Amino acid sequence: MPRLAAALVRLARPRDWAKSVFVVLPLPFALRAGARLDPWEFALGVAAFCLTASGVYVMNDLRDAEADRAHPRKKMRPIASGAVPPAVAAPYGVALLAAGFGLGYATGHVDVPAYLAVYVATNVVYTLWGKHVPILDVFLLGSGFVLRVLVGCALVDAPPSSWLLTCSLWIALFLGFAKRRAEFARGSGAEAQPTRIGYSATFLDQAMSIAAGITLVSYGLYSQEAAVFVKGRELAGMPFVAFGLLHYLRLAHLDLVQVGPVEMAWSSRPLQICAVGWLLATLWSLGAF
Repeated sequence: MPRLAAALVRLARPRDWAKSVFVVLPLPFALRAGARLDPWEFALGVAAFCLTASGVYVMNDLRDAEADRAHPRKKMRPIASGAVPPAVAAPYGVALLAAGFGLGYATGHVDVPAYLAVYVATNVVYTLWGKHVPILDVFLLGSGFVLRVLVGCALVDAPPSSWLLTCSLWIALFLGFAKRRAEFARGSGAEAQPTRIGYSATFLDQAMSIAAGITLVSYGLYSQEAAVFVKGRELAGMPFVAFGLLHYLRLAHLDLVQVGPVEMAWSSRPLQICAVGWLLATLWSLGAF
């Protein structure tokens, strides 16, 4: 039983809950603009997205178990390895989804469960068809990050600005192409998913560079256009955004990134320092201190 419990925890991929930082992303800007925050409701919303995402991961792993068993890395996933029987995984996934939607409704913001439903739907499309279509697969992957930002805005009843959504979209596309580039760098054969669906290392490098450039420009424009920043401090976070993107690009071009963006966030000390620096600079530019 302890082994099964540990396997169920791994199956939910709690490390990937780090993606829900995108739910929190709009919070300081919205509060500076005068939005109302209920900490309990906001915590419920973050938990709702985490559990819904875990439910989606379980269902995806359940469907892909046969293919995962032939994969050099994914064969160690709980369902593929046999640590979690399908008869246990299926109701577990349903329970996680139900809990996620339940918490979403409990926030009292009707947009939250609606965005969760869109998230589940886009993942169904991705799993059944979209992941085999170049470009579309990255847009579907990136949509999850944008939906997290929208949930964060909904939780504080703040309409998302067009610049914030633009910036979120392009950083999401950057992360999606980065995920494909890491898969490409891991090797050939069964591991080379990007090659099978029509990507090349050159294209992925160029796509990452384009997405990074537009992210930087859109973030800079948002910083200058938004009325929430203290005058003269608007661009305080720009150096950290630029460093983070360029650092990731450098490693990717040297084939030194063989894990996805989430794993990089957990393991890269320079990126972690950069994120803390950006947070402090952003809070300073918003007049928090």
